[in-house]
Amino acid sequence: MPVLVTRPHPDDEATASGLRARGYEVLQAPMLRFEPIAFSDDNNGHYGGVIVTSANAVRGLMPQRENSRLLKLPLFAVGEHTASAARAAGFEKVISANGNAGSLHDLVVASVKAKELKKADPLLYLAGADLARDLGGELGERGFTVVTHTSYRMAPVPVLPRDTCEAFAANRIEAVLHYSRRSARAFLQAARNAGVEISALAVPQCCISDGVASVMRDAGATQVMVAASPDENALFGALDRALRPLTR
Repeated sequence: MPVLVTRPHPDDEATASGLRARGYEVLQAPMLRFEPIAFSDDNNGHYGGVIVTSANAVRGLMPQRENSRLLKLPLFAVGEHTASAARAAGFEKVISANGNAGSLHDLVVASVKAKELKKADPLLYLAGADLARDLGGELGERGFTVVTHTSYRMAPVPVLPRDTCEAFAANRIEAVLHYSRRSARAFLQAARNAGVEISALAVPQCCISDGVASVMRDAGATQVMVAASPDENALFGALDRALRPLTR
């Protein structure tokens, strides 16, 4: 039976490939839709660096990236996935925090202490329309000047694909993977809209963080697994523990 991937496109494709390589059958139902927001760099801002907490922030910049002076600036990324997207977009110096927003905050602070970044130079924060954490405000409290530009939004998808609805109705989905609180909420609403909420909550819900897991538990899910760390390999480990406990 398939594992359901709710991660937004195009990241769901890489997730699906990784699951298939581990021997899982996969269904894809992206619960958030990426919508870029035009970013206008008027050349009046003199930034010391760029910070991003999502690969989608880089994707939102893509239409304006050619010959952009921003590509010459150091870019501080929340993790390696986001860092890879930044390198692919043409950023020349990319530093990964290999963690979460807290790790990124600490990396920026440490870069000043290491004299890799000047605290007096403003930072450009390319962000989504809905922020789970006020990273710019937190850095501001440490004396940084952070200019936040919204480069994308993630719109909830209100309906599940037909094949996903049919699979839930026939009890043919083995587990569901959740990557964010917003996508988890969108999944729950779409399942309610389709009338398959009971079936959807009856299977293991594998969540990338405790925050995401709380959304599923509050909805009534009883089989909730949490990744040991907020990354996909750990999430796959949680899935293995849920479905292959005797082989782990």
